[in-house]
Amino acid sequence: MNRRYGDIMKYCIIIPDGMADYPIEKLSGRTPIETARTPNLDFLAQNGQLGTVRTIPSGFPPGSDVANLTIVGYSPKEYYSGRAPLEAASIGIKLNDNDWAFRCNLITASEDTLEDFCAGHIKTDEADVFIKLLNEKLGNDAIQFYSGKSYRHIMVYKGTQKMDAKCFPPHDIVGQSIQKHLPKGNGSEILIDLMSRSRTILSNHDINKVRIDLQENPANMIWLWGQGHRPKMPSFKERFNLTGAVITAVDLIKGIACYLGWDIIDVPGVTGYLDTNYVNKGQYAIQALENHDVVLVHIEAPDEAGHEGKLHEKITAIEQVDSKIIGPILTSKNKFRDLRILVIPDHYTPIVKRTHTPEAVPFVAYGTGIEKGIGLPYTEANANTSGLHIKEGHHLIEHLISGSFR
Repeated sequence: MNRRYGDIMKYCIIIPDGMADYPIEKLSGRTPIETARTPNLDFLAQNGQLGTVRTIPSGFPPGSDVANLTIVGYSPKEYYSGRAPLEAASIGIKLNDNDWAFRCNLITASEDTLEDFCAGHIKTDEADVFIKLLNEKLGNDAIQFYSGKSYRHIMVYKGTQKMDAKCFPPHDIVGQSIQKHLPKGNGSEILIDLMSRSRTILSNHDINKVRIDLQENPANMIWLWGQGHRPKMPSFKERFNLTGAVITAVDLIKGIACYLGWDIIDVPGVTGYLDTNYVNKGQYAIQALENHDVVLVHIEAPDEAGHEGKLHEKITAIEQVDSKIIGPILTSKNKFRDLRILVIPDHYTPIVKRTHTPEAVPFVAYGTGIEKGIGLPYTEANANTSGLHIKEGHHLIEHLISGSFR
Protein backbone atom coordinates (compact mmCIF):
# COMPACT_ATOMS: atom_id res chain seq x y z
CA MET A 1 0.00 0.00 0.00
CA ASN A 2 1.18 3.52 -0.74
CA ARG A 3 2.54 4.87 2.57
CA ARG A 4 1.54 8.38 1.60
CA TYR A 5 -1.92 7.66 2.93
CA GLY A 6 -0.61 6.41 6.24
CA ASP A 7 1.73 9.39 6.63
CA ILE A 8 -0.57 12.33 5.94
CA MET A 9 -4.02 11.26 4.78
CA LYS A 10 -6.82 11.31 7.35
CA TYR A 11 -10.09 9.40 6.99
CA CYS A 12 -13.31 10.15 8.83
CA ILE A 13 -16.10 7.58 8.55
CA ILE A 14 -19.49 8.82 9.77
CA ILE A 15 -22.20 6.20 10.30
CA PRO A 16 -25.71 7.57 11.02
CA ASP A 17 -27.10 4.17 11.98
CA GLY A 18 -30.28 3.17 10.13
CA MET A 19 -30.65 6.59 8.47
CA ALA A 20 -31.75 5.24 5.07
CA ASP A 21 -35.50 4.86 4.63
CA TYR A 22 -38.40 4.48 2.22
CA PRO A 23 -40.66 7.18 0.73
CA ILE A 24 -43.36 8.02 3.28
CA GLU A 25 -46.88 9.10 2.41
CA LYS A 26 -47.03 11.55 5.31
CA LEU A 27 -43.97 13.27 3.80
CA SER A 28 -45.62 13.52 0.36
CA GLY A 29 -43.62 10.57 -0.88
CA ARG A 30 -40.27 11.79 0.38
CA THR A 31 -37.88 9.93 2.66
CA PRO A 32 -36.68 11.36 6.01
CA ILE A 33 -33.33 12.16 4.35
CA GLU A 34 -35.07 14.05 1.53
CA THR A 35 -37.15 15.94 4.09
CA ALA A 36 -34.36 16.82 6.50
CA ARG A 37 -32.24 19.95 6.08
CA THR A 38 -28.81 18.52 5.22
CA PRO A 39 -26.69 21.22 3.50
CA ASN A 40 -23.39 19.64 4.54
CA LEU A 41 -24.34 16.14 3.42
CA ASP A 42 -25.61 17.56 0.13
CA PHE A 43 -22.33 19.44 -0.37
CA LEU A 44 -20.38 16.21 0.07
CA ALA A 45 -22.59 14.42 -2.45
CA GLN A 46 -22.52 17.25 -4.99
CA ASN A 47 -18.73 17.46 -4.85
CA GLY A 48 -17.77 13.84 -4.18
CA GLN A 49 -18.79 10.33 -5.15
CA LEU A 50 -22.40 9.32 -4.43
CA GLY A 51 -23.38 5.70 -4.84
CA THR A 52 -24.72 2.59 -3.17
CA VAL A 53 -22.96 -0.26 -1.41
CA ARG A 54 -24.24 -3.61 -0.23
CA THR A 55 -23.32 -3.89 3.44
CA ILE A 56 -25.38 -7.05 4.03
CA PRO A 57 -24.03 -10.01 2.02
CA SER A 58 -26.54 -12.49 0.64
CA GLY A 59 -27.64 -14.99 3.26
CA PHE A 60 -26.86 -12.76 6.25
CA PRO A 61 -29.42 -11.03 8.49
CA PRO A 62 -29.48 -7.22 8.15
CA GLY A 63 -27.89 -6.55 11.52
CA SER A 64 -25.61 -3.72 12.60
CA ASP A 65 -22.96 -6.30 13.45
CA VAL A 66 -22.77 -7.64 9.89
CA ALA A 67 -23.09 -4.18 8.31
CA ASN A 68 -20.43 -2.47 10.39
CA LEU A 69 -17.92 -5.27 9.92
CA THR A 70 -18.47 -4.78 6.18
CA ILE A 71 -17.98 -1.03 6.37
CA VAL A 72 -14.59 -1.33 8.08
CA GLY A 73 -13.43 -3.79 5.44
CA TYR A 74 -13.97 -7.21 7.01
CA SER A 75 -16.07 -9.62 4.98
CA PRO A 76 -18.75 -11.19 7.23
CA LYS A 77 -18.39 -14.37 5.20
CA GLU A 78 -14.87 -14.68 6.57
CA TYR A 79 -14.94 -12.96 9.96
CA TYR A 80 -18.49 -12.89 11.35
CA SER A 81 -19.20 -15.22 14.27
CA GLY A 82 -22.15 -13.50 15.97
CA ARG A 83 -23.09 -10.16 17.49
CA ALA A 84 -22.64 -10.91 21.17
CA PRO A 85 -18.92 -11.83 21.04
CA LEU A 86 -18.23 -8.39 19.56
CA GLU A 87 -20.16 -6.65 22.32
CA ALA A 88 -18.52 -8.83 24.95
CA ALA A 89 -15.09 -7.52 23.96
CA SER A 90 -16.19 -3.94 24.56
CA ILE A 91 -17.01 -4.57 28.22
CA GLY A 92 -13.85 -6.53 28.89
CA ILE A 93 -15.18 -10.09 28.77
CA LYS A 94 -12.42 -12.53 27.87
CA LEU A 95 -13.98 -15.39 25.92
CA ASN A 96 -12.36 -18.79 25.57
CA ASP A 97 -12.55 -20.46 22.18
CA ASN A 98 -15.51 -22.68 23.13
CA ASP A 99 -17.50 -20.11 25.10
CA TRP A 100 -20.84 -18.92 23.73
CA ALA A 101 -21.66 -15.24 24.22
CA PHE A 102 -25.29 -14.12 23.97
CA ARG A 103 -26.76 -10.65 23.79
CA CYS A 104 -29.11 -10.26 26.75
CA ASN A 105 -31.77 -7.57 26.30
CA LEU A 106 -33.89 -6.36 29.17
CA ILE A 107 -37.35 -6.22 27.62
CA THR A 108 -40.94 -5.46 28.53
CA ALA A 109 -43.24 -8.45 28.22
CA SER A 110 -47.03 -8.31 28.58
CA GLU A 111 -48.56 -11.78 28.83
CA ASP A 112 -47.53 -13.35 25.47
CA THR A 113 -46.56 -10.09 23.76
CA LEU A 114 -43.11 -8.54 23.49
CA GLU A 115 -44.10 -4.94 24.13
CA ASP A 116 -40.74 -3.17 24.17
CA PHE A 117 -37.32 -4.52 23.13
CA CYS A 118 -35.47 -1.97 25.30
CA ALA A 119 -37.65 -1.71 28.44
CA GLY A 120 -38.22 2.00 27.94
CA HIS A 121 -34.49 2.59 27.45
CA ILE A 122 -33.93 1.68 31.07
CA LYS A 123 -31.16 3.57 32.85
CA THR A 124 -27.86 1.76 33.22
CA ASP A 125 -27.81 1.96 37.03
CA GLU A 126 -31.25 0.34 37.26
CA ALA A 127 -30.29 -2.30 34.70
CA ASP A 128 -27.10 -3.10 36.61
CA VAL A 129 -29.18 -4.03 39.67
CA PHE A 130 -31.21 -6.45 37.56
CA ILE A 131 -28.20 -8.08 35.89
CA LYS A 132 -26.45 -8.61 39.23
CA LEU A 133 -29.64 -10.12 40.64
CA LEU A 134 -29.98 -12.46 37.66
CA ASN A 135 -26.37 -13.53 38.06
CA GLU A 136 -27.03 -14.30 41.72
CA LYS A 137 -30.21 -16.27 41.01
CA LEU A 138 -29.44 -17.90 37.64
CA GLY A 139 -25.65 -17.83 37.36
CA ASN A 140 -23.44 -20.88 37.93
CA ASP A 141 -20.18 -22.38 36.65
CA ALA A 142 -21.60 -22.57 33.13
CA ILE A 143 -23.72 -19.37 33.01
CA GLN A 144 -22.68 -15.81 33.84
CA PHE A 145 -24.40 -12.47 33.23
CA TYR A 146 -22.44 -9.27 32.57
CA SER A 147 -23.72 -5.69 32.76
CA GLY A 148 -23.53 -3.49 29.69
CA LYS A 149 -25.43 -0.24 29.18
CA SER A 150 -29.13 0.54 29.32
CA TYR A 151 -30.99 -2.51 28.00
CA ARG A 152 -27.95 -4.13 26.30
CA HIS A 153 -26.15 -6.84 28.30
CA ILE A 154 -24.27 -10.13 27.83
CA MET A 155 -24.75 -13.73 28.97
CA VAL A 156 -21.86 -16.17 28.58
CA TYR A 157 -22.39 -19.94 28.46
CA LYS A 158 -19.34 -22.09 29.24
CA GLY A 159 -21.03 -25.51 29.28
CA THR A 160 -20.72 -28.43 26.89
CA GLN A 161 -24.08 -28.05 25.13
CA LYS A 162 -23.90 -26.75 21.55
CA MET A 163 -25.82 -23.45 21.60
CA ASP A 164 -26.52 -22.63 17.97
CA ALA A 165 -30.29 -22.38 18.45
CA LYS A 166 -32.20 -20.06 16.12
CA CYS A 167 -32.81 -16.90 18.14
CA PHE A 168 -34.87 -13.88 17.11
CA PRO A 169 -33.67 -10.27 17.53
CA PRO A 170 -36.21 -8.68 19.89
CA HIS A 171 -36.39 -5.43 17.90
CA ASP A 172 -37.78 -7.47 14.99
CA ILE A 173 -40.76 -8.86 16.90
CA VAL A 174 -42.17 -5.92 18.88
CA GLY A 175 -45.91 -6.40 19.36
CA GLN A 176 -45.70 -10.07 18.42
CA SER A 177 -46.03 -13.37 20.28
CA ILE A 178 -43.24 -14.34 22.65
CA GLN A 179 -44.15 -18.02 22.50
CA LYS A 180 -43.87 -18.14 18.70
CA HIS A 181 -40.42 -16.54 18.75
CA LEU A 182 -38.67 -18.42 21.53
CA PRO A 183 -35.30 -20.03 20.62
CA LYS A 184 -35.46 -23.17 18.51
CA GLY A 185 -32.77 -25.86 18.13
CA ASN A 186 -29.58 -26.77 19.96
CA GLY A 187 -29.51 -25.29 23.45
CA SER A 188 -32.99 -23.81 23.21
CA GLU A 189 -34.22 -25.54 26.37
CA ILE A 190 -31.52 -23.85 28.44
CA LEU A 191 -32.23 -20.46 26.88
CA ILE A 192 -36.00 -20.70 27.27
CA ASP A 193 -35.59 -21.76 30.90
CA LEU A 194 -33.40 -18.74 31.65
CA MET A 195 -35.78 -16.36 29.92
CA SER A 196 -38.79 -17.83 31.72
CA ARG A 197 -37.15 -17.76 35.15
CA SER A 198 -35.97 -14.19 34.62
CA ARG A 199 -39.59 -13.12 34.26
CA THR A 200 -40.41 -14.54 37.69
CA ILE A 201 -37.38 -12.84 39.25
CA LEU A 202 -37.84 -9.40 37.70
CA SER A 203 -41.59 -8.88 37.47
CA ASN A 204 -42.22 -7.88 41.09
CA HIS A 205 -38.94 -6.10 41.75
CA ASP A 206 -39.26 -2.75 43.51
CA ILE A 207 -37.51 -0.93 40.66
CA ASN A 208 -40.14 -2.19 38.24
CA LYS A 209 -42.95 -1.22 40.60
CA VAL A 210 -41.59 2.33 40.63
CA ARG A 211 -41.18 2.32 36.84
CA ILE A 212 -44.81 1.30 36.43
CA ASP A 213 -45.92 4.02 38.88
CA LEU A 214 -43.97 6.52 36.75
CA GLN A 215 -45.66 5.11 33.63
CA GLU A 216 -42.33 3.75 32.38
CA ASN A 217 -42.04 0.31 30.81
CA PRO A 218 -40.82 -2.31 33.29
CA ALA A 219 -37.79 -4.49 32.56
CA ASN A 220 -39.59 -7.69 33.44
CA MET A 221 -37.83 -10.30 31.28
CA ILE A 222 -34.56 -11.02 29.48
CA TRP A 223 -34.28 -11.93 25.80
CA LEU A 224 -31.28 -13.96 24.64
CA TRP A 225 -30.05 -13.77 21.04
CA GLY A 226 -27.13 -12.90 18.74
CA GLN A 227 -24.86 -15.68 20.05
CA GLY A 228 -21.48 -16.76 18.80
CA HIS A 229 -17.88 -17.65 19.57
CA ARG A 230 -14.93 -15.29 19.80
CA PRO A 231 -14.00 -14.20 16.26
CA LYS A 232 -10.51 -14.51 14.83
CA MET A 233 -9.62 -11.27 13.05
CA PRO A 234 -6.37 -9.56 12.05
CA SER A 235 -6.03 -6.00 13.28
CA PHE A 236 -6.75 -3.03 11.03
CA LYS A 237 -3.08 -2.04 11.29
CA GLU A 238 -2.05 -5.47 10.03
CA ARG A 239 -4.45 -5.28 7.09
CA PHE A 240 -4.22 -1.63 6.02
CA ASN A 241 -1.21 -0.21 7.90
CA LEU A 242 -3.41 2.51 9.39
CA THR A 243 -4.27 3.40 12.97
CA GLY A 244 -7.86 4.02 14.05
CA ALA A 245 -10.24 5.25 16.72
CA VAL A 246 -13.98 5.04 17.26
CA ILE A 247 -16.56 7.34 18.83
CA THR A 248 -19.79 5.61 19.80
CA ALA A 249 -22.09 4.87 22.73
CA VAL A 250 -22.88 1.37 21.47
CA ASP A 251 -21.02 -1.67 22.84
CA LEU A 252 -21.27 -3.50 19.52
CA ILE A 253 -19.25 -0.83 17.72
CA LYS A 254 -16.78 -0.60 20.59
CA GLY A 255 -16.37 -4.37 20.43
CA ILE A 256 -15.56 -4.26 16.73
CA ALA A 257 -13.01 -1.54 17.55
CA CYS A 258 -11.40 -3.83 20.15
CA TYR A 259 -10.84 -6.54 17.55
CA LEU A 260 -9.56 -3.98 15.03
CA GLY A 261 -7.05 -2.69 17.56
CA TRP A 262 -8.57 0.80 17.46
CA ASP A 263 -8.72 3.24 20.35
CA ILE A 264 -12.12 3.90 21.90
CA ILE A 265 -12.64 7.62 22.54
CA ASP A 266 -14.81 8.37 25.57
CA VAL A 267 -17.06 11.34 24.82
CA PRO A 268 -19.12 13.10 27.51
CA GLY A 269 -22.87 13.06 26.97
CA VAL A 270 -23.14 10.27 24.40
CA THR A 271 -26.10 8.00 25.11
CA GLY A 272 -26.79 5.80 22.09
CA TYR A 273 -30.22 7.41 21.94
CA LEU A 274 -32.01 10.48 20.60
CA ASP A 275 -30.64 12.70 23.37
CA THR A 276 -26.98 12.03 22.58
CA ASN A 277 -24.50 14.91 22.54
CA TYR A 278 -23.93 15.48 18.82
CA VAL A 279 -21.69 18.52 19.33
CA ASN A 280 -19.23 16.60 21.47
CA LYS A 281 -19.11 13.74 18.97
CA GLY A 282 -18.12 16.13 16.21
CA GLN A 283 -15.51 17.99 18.28
CA TYR A 284 -13.94 14.84 19.71
CA ALA A 285 -13.75 13.35 16.21
CA ILE A 286 -11.75 16.34 14.99
CA GLN A 287 -9.39 16.00 17.97
CA ALA A 288 -9.01 12.26 17.38
CA LEU A 289 -8.03 12.84 13.76
CA GLU A 290 -4.89 14.61 14.95
CA ASN A 291 -3.45 11.36 16.34
CA HIS A 292 -5.17 8.65 14.26
CA ASP A 293 -5.32 7.84 10.56
CA VAL A 294 -8.96 6.73 10.65
CA VAL A 295 -11.72 7.98 12.97
CA LEU A 296 -15.15 6.37 12.87
CA VAL A 297 -18.09 8.29 14.33
CA HIS A 298 -21.18 6.17 14.93
CA ILE A 299 -24.56 7.73 15.75
CA GLU A 300 -27.32 5.41 16.93
CA ALA A 301 -30.16 7.96 17.09
CA PRO A 302 -31.65 7.55 13.55
CA ASP A 303 -31.84 3.79 14.07
CA GLU A 304 -33.57 4.12 17.44
CA ALA A 305 -36.11 6.50 15.91
CA GLY A 306 -36.72 4.04 13.09
CA HIS A 307 -37.29 1.14 15.49
CA GLU A 308 -39.74 3.22 17.48
CA GLY A 309 -41.55 4.51 14.41
CA LYS A 310 -40.83 8.12 15.40
CA LEU A 311 -40.74 10.03 12.12
CA HIS A 312 -40.15 13.54 13.48
CA GLU A 313 -37.36 12.29 15.74
CA LYS A 314 -35.65 10.53 12.85
CA ILE A 315 -35.68 13.68 10.72
CA THR A 316 -34.36 15.69 13.67
CA ALA A 317 -31.57 13.17 14.29
CA ILE A 318 -30.49 13.37 10.65
CA GLU A 319 -30.40 17.17 10.84
CA GLN A 320 -28.37 17.04 14.06
CA VAL A 321 -25.82 14.72 12.46
CA ASP A 322 -25.55 17.06 9.48
CA SER A 323 -25.17 20.31 11.40
CA LYS A 324 -23.22 19.22 14.48
CA ILE A 325 -21.03 16.38 13.20
CA ILE A 326 -20.66 16.48 9.41
CA GLY A 327 -20.51 20.27 9.28
CA PRO A 328 -17.66 20.77 11.78
CA ILE A 329 -15.68 17.83 10.35
CA LEU A 330 -16.08 19.25 6.85
CA THR A 331 -14.86 22.63 8.11
CA SER A 332 -11.87 20.92 9.74
CA LYS A 333 -10.62 19.90 6.29
CA ASN A 334 -8.56 23.09 6.35
CA LYS A 335 -6.87 21.88 9.54
CA PHE A 336 -5.51 18.70 8.02
CA ARG A 337 -3.21 18.45 5.04
CA ASP A 338 -5.42 15.80 3.45
CA LEU A 339 -8.80 14.46 4.58
CA ARG A 340 -11.36 12.08 3.12
CA ILE A 341 -14.87 11.81 4.54
CA LEU A 342 -17.19 8.83 4.13
CA VAL A 343 -20.82 9.08 5.25
CA ILE A 344 -22.79 5.84 5.18
CA PRO A 345 -25.76 4.40 7.07
CA ASP A 346 -25.00 0.79 7.95
CA HIS A 347 -28.44 -0.40 6.81
CA TYR A 348 -32.00 0.80 6.24
CA THR A 349 -34.30 1.09 9.26
CA PRO A 350 -37.57 2.13 7.58
CA ILE A 351 -40.17 3.88 9.72
CA VAL A 352 -42.93 1.76 8.20
CA LYS A 353 -41.19 -1.51 9.09
CA ARG A 354 -39.51 -0.49 12.37
CA THR A 355 -36.71 -2.97 11.73
CA HIS A 356 -33.61 -3.37 9.57
CA THR A 357 -33.83 -4.25 5.88
CA PRO A 358 -30.99 -5.48 3.62
CA GLU A 359 -31.01 -3.11 0.62
CA ALA A 360 -27.79 -1.54 -0.62
CA VAL A 361 -27.33 1.75 1.26
CA PRO A 362 -26.48 5.21 -0.10
CA PHE A 363 -22.94 6.41 0.64
CA VAL A 364 -20.95 9.50 -0.16
CA ALA A 365 -17.16 9.81 -0.25
CA TYR A 366 -15.58 13.26 -0.46
CA GLY A 367 -12.15 14.76 -0.03
CA THR A 368 -8.57 14.89 -1.22
CA GLY A 369 -8.06 13.07 -4.49
CA ILE A 370 -11.68 11.92 -4.85
CA GLU A 371 -13.21 13.02 -8.14
CA LYS A 372 -16.59 14.70 -8.38
CA GLY A 373 -19.36 12.30 -9.36
CA ILE A 374 -22.88 13.02 -10.60
CA GLY A 375 -23.18 16.29 -8.67
CA LEU A 376 -26.58 15.56 -7.08
CA PRO A 377 -27.70 15.98 -3.45
CA TYR A 378 -27.56 13.07 -1.02
CA THR A 379 -30.74 10.99 -1.26
CA GLU A 380 -31.52 7.31 -1.57
CA ALA A 381 -32.98 7.84 -5.05
CA ASN A 382 -29.99 9.82 -6.35
CA ALA A 383 -27.60 7.19 -5.02
CA ASN A 384 -29.59 4.42 -6.70
CA THR A 385 -29.42 6.17 -10.08
CA SER A 386 -25.77 7.26 -9.77
CA GLY A 387 -24.26 4.33 -11.65
CA LEU A 388 -21.81 3.71 -8.78
CA HIS A 389 -22.76 0.45 -7.06
CA ILE A 390 -20.37 -1.59 -4.94
CA LYS A 391 -21.73 -5.10 -4.56
CA GLU A 392 -19.11 -6.46 -2.16
CA GLY A 393 -19.24 -3.88 0.58
CA HIS A 394 -16.06 -4.86 2.38
CA HIS A 395 -14.14 -3.41 -0.60
CA LEU A 396 -15.55 0.08 0.06
CA ILE A 397 -12.79 0.90 2.57
CA GLU A 398 -10.22 0.04 -0.09
CA HIS A 399 -11.83 2.53 -2.49
CA LEU A 400 -11.74 5.18 0.24
CA ILE A 401 -8.06 4.55 1.01
CA SER A 402 -7.05 4.55 -2.65
CA GLY A 403 -9.29 7.49 -3.49
CA SER A 404 -10.56 5.74 -6.61
CA PHE A 405 -14.19 4.68 -7.09
CA ARG A 406 -13.90 3.63 -10.73
